[in-house]
Amino acid sequence: MNSRILFLVAAGLALTGCAVETRESVDPAPPSPASAIEPSPSDPFQAVDEAFARMALDQVPVEPGETGPRSIWPRLVERFAIAECPADSRAEDWANWYADNHEYLGRVFNRARPWLHEIANEVERRDLPGELALLPVVESAFDPFAYSHARAAGPWQFLSGTARDHGIVINDWYDGRRDFVAATDAALDYLEYLNGLFDGDWALAIAAYNAGQGRVMRAVRRNLARGRGTAWDELSLPRETRGYVPKLKGLGCLFRDPAAYGYRLPELLDQPRVATLDLPGSIDLVELALLAELDLAELITLNAGLNKHRTPPSGPHHLTVPLEAAERARAALAVLPDDAAIGWQEIEVRPGDSLSVLARRHDTSIDALRKANGLNGDRLIAGQTLRLPGSVDLDSEALSDDYLTAYRELAALQQQLLPADRFIHRVRSGESLWVIARRYGLSVRELQQMNGMGSKDLIKPGQRLVIETGRQPPPAAQPARHVVQRGDSLWNISRRHRVGLDDLMRWNDLDADSVLQPGQQLIIRAGSDA
Repeated sequence: MNSRILFLVAAGLALTGCAVETRESVDPAPPSPASAIEPSPSDPFQAVDEAFARMALDQVPVEPGETGPRSIWPRLVERFAIAECPADSRAEDWANWYADNHEYLGRVFNRARPWLHEIANEVERRDLPGELALLPVVESAFDPFAYSHARAAGPWQFLSGTARDHGIVINDWYDGRRDFVAATDAALDYLEYLNGLFDGDWALAIAAYNAGQGRVMRAVRRNLARGRGTAWDELSLPRETRGYVPKLKGLGCLFRDPAAYGYRLPELLDQPRVATLDLPGSIDLVELALLAELDLAELITLNAGLNKHRTPPSGPHHLTVPLEAAERARAALAVLPDDAAIGWQEIEVRPGDSLSVLARRHDTSIDALRKANGLNGDRLIAGQTLRLPGSVDLDSEALSDDYLTAYRELAALQQQLLPADRFIHRVRSGESLWVIARRYGLSVRELQQMNGMGSKDLIKPGQRLVIETGRQPPPAAQPARHVVQRGDSLWNISRRHRVGLDDLMRWNDLDADSVLQPGQQLIIRAGSDA
């Protein structure tokens, strides 16, 4: 079997840069065309791809005698500064692979179409290499709902810790990693920072984006200490990273000289396709969609960062809509009904209830409960009525049939598209808290805290337990401390606590050259992105 065939076999197994958990309709790389399976019409991810396809139609009014907008590719290609594909290199293999899978790239650029004009604007404004606009192809196949085994999310595949470090908001209402507007800004900020950190070497910066800046910096220092070169391909880096940089370079070579690979660039005009609207505050997406005649699947596709049917009370206060619907949406925003007309769900506080128990029971947060009810403290009184944030009373007579139908459609899409952070486990006969906690990688105490249980509380068959696997630790969880023992290193401490080495250094203001002393205390945060 020659090297070209071996590469093609490997490519089917390793296309995405961050091991994205994909679905058949968006598969970042089918191992072969024959293995692709079309999803059923009820597949929510197919609904997203169909929404992208509807928005992919370029209909640009051109007055007689005028010239329409040009293709976006020359504008990007003239800024290329990274791509190089020597003969028989892995970059050249990737260029050929992408060229051979033109249908796949066609689907990818359908998803890119709403965003690529704005990404190109940012790349140009910041004077960055044009290849960076193609990085989401490698990271996520331009899928806003991509979610990796390592819990990286969104088109630019941010881990939550890195995302927050670069200003991305993540809470119960919203995950900015899936918001193309916010995530693109943060990703380009991060790439600019990495480029400066590695003295203008874009290949090293891209490798660090994938593997982590600490890991790449340590590899550079090791090579310097041994008198070796520090080019990205001379470093000891993870296998995934060694394949990651050539993917982007191969894409760049393909788009710079498509004829050399027998490839035809996808038609994509250099024009805005979406409009981002400023909002007066938290708004009801369902009500807006009905008033402005917006397609709900398109609305969710363009605003993938939203977790609920309302936009976040604390912001960010923006919403993206198809360009041709922008005026209708602005007009609808001006006449949206107030919250009282929506019929918010209310609950009665029971004896023993606390804000933390109610937040877990109703899939919300303590802060959101406080804000929705104007509470300054944590004290509740049995019989007190509380309004649930972001919830709708589906039995309210104030809600029209159209509203209920649209609400259920939106809720079903979000429930199936977004990664589950909280779900219910039904206790089986013979199960104990220890058995259940071990199954989900939790401690017994964490499981008890998630369910408002005391240390002596018992469980019984049929009982429902909340299991939280999401972005943040349970409310009562506090950072742990590790006391350094003789022989400890940052690496073995991070392994022991199942946290990322970069996270461990960031939490404790350390770097790879820091010397640990016996007795020194290190902070270990629960629920990290190991």
